[in-house]
Amino acid sequence: MKKRIISVALMAVLAMGLMVGCGSNKAEEDNTLVMATNATFPPYEYMEGDQYQGIDIEIAQAIAEELGMTLEIQDVEFGSIVGGVQSGKFDIGMAGLTVTDERKQSVNFSNTYATAKQVVIVTEGSSIASVDDLSEKTRIGVQQDTTGDIYTTDDYGEDAITRYNKGADAVQALVAGKVDCVVIDSEPAKAFVEANDGLKILDTEYVEEEYAICVAKDNDELLNQINDALDKLKSNGTIDEIVAKYIPAE
Repeated sequence: MKKRIISVALMAVLAMGLMVGCGSNKAEEDNTLVMATNATFPPYEYMEGDQYQGIDIEIAQAIAEELGMTLEIQDVEFGSIVGGVQSGKFDIGMAGLTVTDERKQSVNFSNTYATAKQVVIVTEGSSIASVDDLSEKTRIGVQQDTTGDIYTTDDYGEDAITRYNKGADAVQALVAGKVDCVVIDSEPAKAFVEANDGLKILDTEYVEEEYAICVAKDNDELLNQINDALDKLKSNGTIDEIVAKYIPAE
């Protein structure tokens, strides 16, 4: 199996609850920072009641505060985030979004604010004991348009992959025996395994990758402002605080 290692960085920001916004005006026109996300990805973004919660949500709020702007969140399909930012429908995209060469053709990315791992979820007693046991004959469940989708399709081919709109749907397919495993980011994987008896995460990771914020290619001013805000939030310890809140040290 091909091994990919994309790189390193550390995370996230100050806590605040957010309400849903409506509309999508550009940031420079109305002092609103419109963020596209897919709120099905704990602990990075998820719904708690009628409020958005998670690492990405609090990072975005802290950045907006640094820029003197109001944050507005749009919850959309994961696969529409990059295209929406590219077209100007949204100012930024944050959804555990991995930096890839393909995505960089459409949008620019901020400095990295988190590193993550793709892992493999299997059922207890599965014959799949490590990543090396995956093959073109393995039924692999993924969330559509994620890097788990991209990497596994590249490695094992279309016929091995079953795509779902949400990671949770892929996990339920695993519970029901419709797929042999699920490839997904490590932190959501932990939440899904905790919520579903009879599942486990393989010890061997599938890939390491970087999370960053995507911005339209013609919006260098906003990109520079976001990078400056991220640098400040890293140096003053806010990122460490937010990560510790959602991902306690083991």
